[in-house]
Amino acid sequence: MARIDYFFATLSPYVYIAGTRLEEIAAKHGAEISYKPMDVMALFPRSGGQLPKDRHPSRLEYRKQEMRRQAKKAGLPLVMRPANWPTNAAPSSYAIINAQRAGGGDMGRLVHAITRSCWAEEKDIAQEDVIREALEEAGFDPDLAESNLMLAADEYAQNLEEAVQRGVFGSPFYITDTDERFWGQDRLSDLELHLSGRL
Repeated sequence: MARIDYFFATLSPYVYIAGTRLEEIAAKHGAEISYKPMDVMALFPRSGGQLPKDRHPSRLEYRKQEMRRQAKKAGLPLVMRPANWPTNAAPSSYAIINAQRAGGGDMGRLVHAITRSCWAEEKDIAQEDVIREALEEAGFDPDLAESNLMLAADEYAQNLEEAVQRGVFGSPFYITDTDERFWGQDRLSDLELHLSGRL
């Protein structure tokens, strides 16, 4: 069975724009997904990037245009400057880690519910009630929002270290078990072509 290691940040608009396309592709090709939420703000300076606030105005302006275009292309509503962004991504990431360990729900739906809460509904994804709601929507026990926090924190930190070691530099980032790397939700079609043996 093919495997996709999915490195992502719950703060990323492009993770939201990706929707559940990764899960649809994986299901079509019988691939397993390992969800690896990470601290993308800590990743950027360690992988040759810059924090958004430090980027050149021309890059920031292009980012705005690209976000708008990509959201429209995906048919998803998008708030360009959410009221609660940026926020602390750790609590929502811990919940995803706990949910993956616990099983029993829909991981793709969970990630999308959390990112939608930020980028379409302007909720603060650091807040427990927002996370619990997303867990419940995806079929998980909402108590996962506040359980095993130390264990989840350790895995969250390990995900960052693994990302740096494996050449990840942005979010979303997909790595196959053959070390083929795909950066950005706009490369999901290329990932699918690779899994089908055509790329």
